Amino acid sequence: MVRDIAGTATVPSGPFPPGHVSLERSIGPGNLIFCVRKVTERAAQTARIIVRVPRSLAPRVEGGTRSVPEPATVRTLRLLVVDDHEVVRQGLVALLDRRAGFQVVAEAGTVAESIAAARRHQPDIVIMDVRLPDGSGIEACREIRSELPSTRIVMLTSYPDDEAVLSAIVAGAAGYLLKQIRARDLVAALEAVGRGESLLDPAVTEKVLDRVRRIASGSYTDELAQLTFQEKKILKLVAEGMTNKEIAAEVFLSDKTVKNYVSSILSKLNLERRAQAAAFVAKHRLDRPG
Repeated sequence: MVRDIAGTATVPSGPFPPGHVSLERSIGPGNLIFCVRKVTERAAQTARIIVRVPRSLAPRVEGGTRSVPEPATVRTLRLLVVDDHEVVRQGLVALLDRRAGFQVVAEAGTVAESIAAARRHQPDIVIMDVRLPDGSGIEACREIRSELPSTRIVMLTSYPDDEAVLSAIVAGAAGYLLKQIRARDLVAALEAVGRGESLLDPAVTEKVLDRVRRIASGSYTDELAQLTFQEKKILKLVAEGMTNKEIAAEVFLSDKTVKNYVSSILSKLNLERRAQAAAFVAKHRLDRPG
C-alpha cells in the first residue's frame, strides 16, 4: 500500500544498486510513482513513493518511455567590485565570493581600472563606488554600459545624493545602494538585479521622487540644475575652447564619451553650437572660481 504524497509500501529485498531512483509508472494525470532502491548494510530495500504534481510538470512520453524534466540550474553571477578603499573592496569580495550563485571575477580601485576590467572580463554585474580617485563611478558606468549593454551596474556609495542618483540612472545604472546596507540585503539586491530588476535604496527613493515631481510640475526649471557635476566641468572646458580630445585627456574619459557629453549638454541647455555654450558660461559666470 502506498501513502498519499510520500510514503512507502512493501519493502522486499533485491540485488539493487545503492541510491537508485527511477520513475516507475504513472497512475493518472499528475500522479507518479517513483521506485527508490537503497542498499543498507543488512539488505537491499525497495520503497515506492507516490508524488502528486501539477499536470504541467508531469513527465512527457517519448518513444514509449517517460522522462522527468531536469531541475533548473542556477546561473552564477559574475561580479566586478570597484572601490578605491582596499578594506571596503576586500570586504565586499570576501562577502560575495563565498556565496552560492556569485563569483567575483575581478576588482578595481579607479575609473580606468574598472573600465579595463569590465572590457576584459565582461561581468554580469559591476558593483561601483560613486567617488573614485580619477573621476566619477557614474562616468565609468556610462562608459561600461555604452560598450557592454548586457552588463548591469549597481552604484554603492555612502552618500544619499539625489543628483547623483538621477545621474546614475541616466548613465544606465540598474541600482543605487548605500554602504550602510546589511549584507543579506545587498545579496538579495544583487540577485534581483541579476534577474533583470532595478532598485533604489529606500533612503534615497523619496528624494528622487520629490525631485522628479518638481521637474514634472515645472517648479524646477533651473537650466544648470539639469547638468551633473561632470557635465558642468566639461561645459567649462568647452567654453575655454578645448577640443573633445583635449577634454578627454583632462577628465580621463574617451573621445567618444566626451562627444556624447557635449551633445547632452547642448541638448539640455537648448543650444546648438559650442560657441553658444561659451556664451552661456560667461552669462552665468561659471568660469569664475567657486
